[in-house]
Amino acid sequence: MAKQRNNEPTTMTNERQRNDAPTAVGGPEPAEAERLRTEIERLEAELAEARRRADEYLAGLQRERAEFLNFKRRTAEEREAMLGLAAEALLSKVLALADDFDRAIEARPADLADHPWVEGIVAIDRKLRALLESEGVRPIEAGPGTPFDPREHDAIMNVPAPDRAEGEIVEEIRRGYRLRDRVLRPALVAVAAPPTEAAGSAEASAAGEARSRAHDTESSQPASPEPKESKE
Repeated sequence: MAKQRNNEPTTMTNERQRNDAPTAVGGPEPAEAERLRTEIERLEAELAEARRRADEYLAGLQRERAEFLNFKRRTAEEREAMLGLAAEALLSKVLALADDFDRAIEARPADLADHPWVEGIVAIDRKLRALLESEGVRPIEAGPGTPFDPREHDAIMNVPAPDRAEGEIVEEIRRGYRLRDRVLRPALVAVAAPPTEAAGSAEASAAGEARSRAHDTESSQPASPEPKESKE
């Protein structure tokens, strides 16, 4: 009995210690939880800052890429424009040669029309036309009866043409050409004059011819002799 009573205080002390000890299920200490919360907030702030910088770097890279692509496009367009100007200048010089061929073929003598030398000149002219067409050069339609178009034709004179309507082309003075979708050189043409201008031109021409005939008549008549003075 005495031994059992001596063990009772020890048992009560152990139970009191077990009741006072913190349990593992309850979680960490408040100070440890506060430290972890602060660490999480710091990491979240660093992550947000890293994401902001990544978005900024990505936007800057996209801007630089867009500017570089625009620079490449502008450079290519400027190069093509310079090459186009050089090609147009060269084609304009070639067109001057084509005009010479046109005049030579149109002015060939009738007795040499079937001469081999003339046929060779005509063959060279055909090759020149084929070369121009391969480069996108096409003649502008400007034959008699074609309506006048100021975008493609350049009227250098108005002529009376009773059989043509006002504004129609009467004659093509110099051939015009188009380079793909734009005019390389307009055609020089003579356009039918309005009826009033045509009548005025006809009257002026008739008056000029009448004056010329009168002048010729006066020149052909012998001069009348001067009267002799009578002697008293």
